[in-house]
Formats: sequence, C-alpha cells, structure tokens
Amino acid sequence: MSKQKQIQLRKNVAPFAKSNTKSAVLQLINTLLPFFLLWFLAYQSLSVSIWLTLALSVIASGFVIRIFIIFHDCTHQSFFKSKRANRLIGTMTGIITLFAFEKWKRNHAIHHATSSNLDKRGTGDVWIMTVDEYVASSLWKRLAYRLYRNPLVMFGLGPLYLFFISNRFNRKDANQKERMNTYLINISIIIIYGMLIWAVGWQAFLIIQTPILFIAGSLGIWLFYVQHQFEDSYFENEDNWNFVKAAVDGSSYYKLPKVIQWMTGSIGYHHVHHLSPRVPNYKLEEAHESTPPLKQVTTITLKTSLESLRFRLYDEANQKFISFKEGKALLHKSKPNIYINPRSSLQKK
Repeated sequence: MSKQKQIQLRKNVAPFAKSNTKSAVLQLINTLLPFFLLWFLAYQSLSVSIWLTLALSVIASGFVIRIFIIFHDCTHQSFFKSKRANRLIGTMTGIITLFAFEKWKRNHAIHHATSSNLDKRGTGDVWIMTVDEYVASSLWKRLAYRLYRNPLVMFGLGPLYLFFISNRFNRKDANQKERMNTYLINISIIIIYGMLIWAVGWQAFLIIQTPILFIAGSLGIWLFYVQHQFEDSYFENEDNWNFVKAAVDGSSYYKLPKVIQWMTGSIGYHHVHHLSPRVPNYKLEEAHESTPPLKQVTTITLKTSLESLRFRLYDEANQKFISFKEGKALLHKSKPNIYINPRSSLQKK
C-alpha cells in the first residue's frame, strides 16, 4: 500500500472518530442494567438451583466483557466527548472489571504505538519470541516461554494474574495521578466486595462472582490474543515499521455471530480500532462497512481462530507464525552453529 493510499485510508475513517453522547448513554443502560439484574437473579436462584445460578453467571460474564469495552473506549477518550466523563465512567467500569483506569490507559496507548514493532515489544502486549530469539535462548527461558504460551496458563492462570496482581499494583515510575487512581479503584473494590459478602454471604458471593470474572477474563484475553496472532500477521523492525500496515495487516477482522459481536462491543473490528483508536466501539462496524479497503484485511471466524493456538513463534525470515514443533526442527537444524537470519531483530540489539 502506497503512502498516498495510507493517508487516504486514514482520512476515510476519520469521520467516524467522533463520540456520540446518546449512543454512549444508551450503551451504558443496555449493558450495566442487565449485568446488575443478572447478578441479582443469580443470587435469587441459589435457592432454586446452583446450576441456574451458574448459567446466569455465564451470561453475566458476557456483559462484563461488554463493560470492559466501554472501559477500553474511555481510556482512548472515545466513548464520550468529555475527558472528565471518560475518566469518571472509565474509573467506574474499571472497578467492575477490576482494571486500574490510568495504568491501563498508559500501557494500552503504548500497545497501540508499538503494535507489530519487533524492536518495541514488552508493554501492553502478549509475549512473542521470534524463532531466532527462541533458538538463541537458554533452556530455562525457552521453558518459561512455553509455559507462558500454554493455553492452560494463558487463559487459565492469566485472568488470575491480571485481576489480582498486575492490575492491583502501580509500576515503579507511575505518576501521582496514576497511583491515586489505582488506589481509589483498589479501595472501592474492597469496599464493594465487602458489602456484597456482608449482604449475601461469602459462599454465595464466590459462587456468583468467581465464574463471572474467570470466564470474562479468559475470553477477554482470547479476544486480545487471537486478533494479533494469525499466521501471516504483520511484524517488522523499527526501521521498516509502519503504523497503517501494523493496523490493517497486523490486526484481524474477527467475524463473529451478531449476538457475540454485540456482547463484545464490536471489538472484532480490531483493524479499524488500531487504524483509528478514537473511533468508539458503537461506530466500528459502520467504519468498516463504509471503507472498502478495510474489507480486504485478514478475516477470521470462530472456527478458523482456533488455529491461532498453534502459532507460538514468529518466523522473521518467512514473516509468519509457526508452531513449537516447527521451531524445534529449526532448533535442531541450527546446532551447533546458530544461524541468525538477516532480518532478525537480534542483529540490532
């Protein structure tokens, strides 16, 4: 794609990067009210059937994902026109989803600014090793990476790590505004959870809230993972990295059934979001449908997205993801003299 076409593409999407107060308020109503109602019904159903309670909790977890998308838009200052409204709603939804607003806002901004950049990995993204890095790593580092990329760890332990460790502590160089926001959210969570436990009992609280958070967390990580981990996803070194190409070639269009698309706040239009983070979730589909070049991006479905589970290493030489099995073959092939391909980011470190 030529530079002129890239500029035109961004211009075509620009009209959709405008907040709409009516749409935002309506989304708050049709998201928050059903979630609170489902939580209440899940509690009431405990006297009827624990399975009914769990079923309602599963449905409620979908609304937590939708609440997170609202939180996510607030961090981009795209949900409302007002910065104050975005920060207020972002903090409130951060309490519900257990995410620190200011901290995640910073990390996610870095993710957008460095997505698909091989020389700037490490903040707000999934750990990705290139084939050459994996080959050159120690046995222990390769083992750590394999554990990290194991689905049971990433989607099983991942939510627990996010909710109870990563999101609860400030980074060392956090400014006062970020620190105070994290403290406010942590204290609010403790107070609200304490009141709920007092009101319904700790057993009922755990039966309802645990599956809600775990399922929402696992599916949230999956959505973030799968939309950048497809076979021919775009990755480049800093010298050749391009923002527009990273957006349209390094992010996929996750074509989901309408109900799931609604529940996930249209985040499947991830290529549109990366091209213009200021487009609110309630305008992503319209932006996609109104911009023909965006319909040519990599499209994945529920079925084809499962293939991403085998993509573990990025092969710079062939510009695609490969499995550990394929990486193992390269590892044995490279010994005793390790070959570093000319495109490798290791050459620049």
